[in-house]
Amino acid sequence: MDTRFSASLGVEMVVPEQPIHITNYLRQPQRVVNALAASSQIERLDSDLYRLKMRSLNFMTLSIQPIVDMRVWANEEAAINIQSAACELRGIEYVNDKFLFDLKGQLSPCQQHGETYLKGLANLAVAVELPPPLTFMPRPLIETTGNGLLLSVLTTVKQRLMQQLLTDYRNWVAVQVGTNSVQDSVVLKPLN
Repeated sequence: MDTRFSASLGVEMVVPEQPIHITNYLRQPQRVVNALAASSQIERLDSDLYRLKMRSLNFMTLSIQPIVDMRVWANEEAAINIQSAACELRGIEYVNDKFLFDLKGQLSPCQQHGETYLKGLANLAVAVELPPPLTFMPRPLIETTGNGLLLSVLTTVKQRLMQQLLTDYRNWVAVQVGTNSVQDSVVLKPLN
């Protein structure tokens, strides 16, 4: 019997004004990918396909390392789209043929009250046939733990995105305008 887990998480942040608008930066999706995780965790497979080697996660008595292939692209409005293409679990390989991983996300620039914001939403769902030891545990406990694990994954990605994306954007603008007068800090105003 498949057990399903899911989590959703939004992000909204103010983008400090720069000489080059954030939409120009977002038209380079690889920069956003690099803000999602450390470079040692990311491998570019194709022009819009990336492999993300996540850190090991503990679920009940299991230790697993998800390896996610994801498509990342920008549309005409400079919205970044993310869609999982494949996922492999290291640590419990026998589950891979009984495992479904679905990640969808979007990050879009928008204007409100004279300020530019980035707003996004990520949805993560997993369906898996649990290994025998876990089938004897109470289903609500398994589901609560699994949903919490997925939410913690999305929260970690959100925190890194909020810390890295605007810093990289600011540095990118400085290089584009040919100046080294990069501010010492970026003021983040998270709204969520």
